[in-house]
Amino acid sequence: MAYEVDFKKVSTVGLESSPVANALAGLRANEARYYWNKYKHVFTTIPASEGKDTLAWIEKILSERDMHFPYKPLEVSEFEVNGTKMAYVFYENGLAVNIMYSLTEGGKRAVGFKLSNGMPIPKEFEGKFKFAHQKSRLAGVIRGSFFVIKGTY
Repeated sequence: MAYEVDFKKVSTVGLESSPVANALAGLRANEARYYWNKYKHVFTTIPASEGKDTLAWIEKILSERDMHFPYKPLEVSEFEVNGTKMAYVFYENGLAVNIMYSLTEGGKRAVGFKLSNGMPIPKEFEGKFKFAHQKSRLAGVIRGSFFVIKGTY
């Protein structure tokens, strides 16, 4: 069942099993606010069990850097804005992964990682990525990093 993310009233709907549910919900709401403000797009998620194709696409791109996460995916989102395909997965441990994939040749294509406020840096990232910090009224301090996608998916 789809969930329309409300960035005015942060809710943990779909994320309740996460040990950092409130922070993850804030991170998800922060993403929803961004897409609403920039594109007037309503950010909607579905349970990961209903978005297997989206999850498989994300995992295929992550394998480009030999990244495989043992974390339980809770929710996914996939949509297109301004000629760019976007996909998200929100994991139980508080990690959010997003794919920005331009549908035009030569456009921007990247994988972004965001860590919920209070979660430790996962061992898969140690020594591989540096994280920038961003303050958010909805999510507290968000730590993020990314890599550029080289392949075609």
